[in-house]
This record gives sequence, C-alpha cells and structure tokens, in this order.
Amino acid sequence: QFHGGHMTKAFLPQMKAKNHGHIVTIASALGLFSTACVEDYCASKFGAVGFHESLTHELLAEDLDGIKTTLVCPYIVDTGMFAGCEIRRELRSLIPPLEPLYTVQQSMKAILAEQQMICIPRLMYIPFLARALLPWDANVATYRFMGGDKCMLPFIKNVETKTTNGHIKSS
Repeated sequence: QFHGGHMTKAFLPQMKAKNHGHIVTIASALGLFSTACVEDYCASKFGAVGFHESLTHELLAEDLDGIKTTLVCPYIVDTGMFAGCEIRRELRSLIPPLEPLYTVQQSMKAILAEQQMICIPRLMYIPFLARALLPWDANVATYRFMGGDKCMLPFIKNVETKTTNGHIKSS
C-alpha cells in the first residue's frame, strides 16, 4: 500500500516554508509499464509515480526550486520478493535481477546529483519510452517476445504453493 502522501504531508509544509529539502519516491519499473498477474502491485507503483509527478509539478508551479525531487524506478531487486519471476531465457543475462547494494548505490548517486528520475538499469528507459511512443500492438508484441506476458507466472505459482486459504504455510 502506498503511504508516501502521508509522509509528504508531514514534512512538506516546513520544506515549503524554507524552500529546502529533497523528496525521494521509490517506485518501480512496474510503475512505468506493467506486466500480467501483479495488477495490484503495478497499480500501486503507477500511483506512486503519478503522486511524485504531480507533487513535482506543484513545486515547480510555486517556484520552490530549493525542494528537489527524485523518482527511483528499479527493475526487480534480488530480495526474494519476486522469486521465480523470469523473462525469456535468452534475455536473462542482459536483464538479471538487481543486486540490492547496486540498486542503493545507483539511487544515492541520482539523489546526490539531484537527478529527477532514474531507471535502474538504464535499459528500463527503453520499455518506458516504447510504451509512450509505439502503438499498443507493437508494445504487446515486444512484451511477448521478451517473455513479459508470462514472467510472473512462476512467481504466482510459488506464492500459491506457500498459501492456503489466505494463510502462509510454514516451511
């Protein structure tokens, strides 16, 4: 569940009064484009991205240039959350899950450089741009070629085997 709005409401008035601060939104590549079987996750990340963009526009409209914003959109981070998620076998070495430390390092570089947005890895800018520029059918064809249409199925199967009637089974 997205709670960024509550945290921002707590700190934003003081930031505005001082025209100083930095707001970082940790979203996901799945807040820029979606995949099957994780609709709720994608929706929450799209919400985080929309919140971030709207807030950034608000700050710009109010000429509060001392308050910086950074949107962080990593690909799958190897924390176990999406264990089993796999793209097409031939592409896995090109886009492996991200190491947590690398993700933090890249995020911090972007924040310290006052970069407004970072996709990690940079390759994630391609589907984001393709989604905006290409017709729907071309995006679907690319998505299927990469294995995006079925990448979450092993993950969902793992979750289902660990869950019975809404209760987690003990291992």
